Amino acid sequence: MKLTRLITFACLLFWLTPVAGQSLKSGAANNDEIIYHIFQRSFYDSNGDYHGDLNGIRQKLDYMQQLGVTSILLTPLYESAFYHNYFAADFEKIDPKYGTMADYLKLIREIHRRGMKFYMDMETQYVTEDSRWWKKAFGNTQSPYSDYILWDDKENKKPSTIVFNLTGLRGYDGVTRKITTANLNSEASKAYNLKLFSYWIDPNADGKFDDGVDGFRLDHMMDDLDNKGRLPHLFQTFWNPLLAKLRTINPKIKIVAEQANWFSLGNEYLQNAGVDGVFGLRLCFAIRSFDKKLLLANADSTLAMLPPGKQQVVFIENHDVPRFSYGVKGDLTKLKVGAAFNLLMGGIPAIYYGQELGMTGTSANFGATDANEIPDRQAFEWYKSDTGKGMALWYKQTGPWKDQFNDDKPNDGISLEEERNDPNSLWNYYRQMIAIRKANPAFVSGSYKTVNNDQEHVFSFIRKSAGQTILVAINLWDKEAEVVINAGGNAVNIIGDVRPVLKEGKLVVRLPPFGVGAWELK
Repeated sequence: MKLTRLITFACLLFWLTPVAGQSLKSGAANNDEIIYHIFQRSFYDSNGDYHGDLNGIRQKLDYMQQLGVTSILLTPLYESAFYHNYFAADFEKIDPKYGTMADYLKLIREIHRRGMKFYMDMETQYVTEDSRWWKKAFGNTQSPYSDYILWDDKENKKPSTIVFNLTGLRGYDGVTRKITTANLNSEASKAYNLKLFSYWIDPNADGKFDDGVDGFRLDHMMDDLDNKGRLPHLFQTFWNPLLAKLRTINPKIKIVAEQANWFSLGNEYLQNAGVDGVFGLRLCFAIRSFDKKLLLANADSTLAMLPPGKQQVVFIENHDVPRFSYGVKGDLTKLKVGAAFNLLMGGIPAIYYGQELGMTGTSANFGATDANEIPDRQAFEWYKSDTGKGMALWYKQTGPWKDQFNDDKPNDGISLEEERNDPNSLWNYYRQMIAIRKANPAFVSGSYKTVNNDQEHVFSFIRKSAGQTILVAINLWDKEAEVVINAGGNAVNIIGDVRPVLKEGKLVVRLPPFGVGAWELK
């Protein structure tokens, strides 16, 4: 949900506690995916209007493949009055700033030609006053769109509120729109959603799917929408029937839910909502804390206790949270620790655009407006000067805050131009970690298990597949650490140049400050 922060980091860290009463089992599945999550308005502008667009993404597919990612997740493409495109005006139209349907189809076919996958972000629970549903049904109970909206009266003059009982939202450009909740209980709404999702799976209905999505991200998914009691049991009445029908169209379609409750591990979604995966929110915040106790409390529960065939998307930043670099104050060694956790722990890794450069930003406080999240969604930094062809600086063109977004600074060492040819750069480290992950089956499809050691600031775990066992140890503090790990065997270096010594059946290794080591155990 794209509003002022739903919950604070302080609250999240307080609630990141162990989940009791669960036994360890492997939830690993064969998975060679690495998702690149793009806030497309800020990625690459192909036509000089400062807005990132679909043709810009297509033109940068070489870049993504050079980085090593295999799948692309975009934020919503449909038409909306808001810059982030949540809260739709028309689900069937692509925002013209992004391009045309022809541009979209050209992008999807090119993604598939390269052997990559595409995920579409969907939030069909809300519409704005610009929607034809609202326009046709407001005050008109006989309208064919009357059942598409949830009303609080019998005359269709009081559309129901959305999350936090809001009735609307002010955009960064000063435009305010009323917003209401869709009536997901109605048969009309269910039929519409089936038609809409089905279209994106196979736009030309030829059964080939070369022009269709490979999966959906379901934003703000809830069983009882916004906990208001008006739309209860949606997993049973709405989501499961819809997703089952979509799988009859394309059995390979993948559905990933964003759990609305960020305190949740998401198991209720995996068990009851019919989705294939959820986002590892608790693990994300545990990683960002650099706190071993929080990692211990959440790693096994997130990665090793999954229902069979289900997955967690493992990430350290996205469009709703401050940049990881902001949290570690741009410290390169800590940024590399984040990359290692992101790519080596398990699940489906997701990298948020610019994360691989160390782009920074955190939420602002401009009052009741969606401008507050723009610092987390700024233009991808292609050039040392932070100016040039393709720079998507849309947020600096209009609005009362246009001069206050200044995290993209020239000559600060954070840009593709500055990092590409620097072997020690964060960008090259991401490429290295991705290549290592792809080269080792245990990282791709292996099970996860935390391994005990004797250091309070060193976190260690094992990834194990049928033919390979890899031990990973990560130093979480700024001092060298000698650590005794409860694992044995002949250790062959995969990451780092320090080889453990086998002593009394355990491995002893000395890790540098914020050092990362990985060894195949023979």
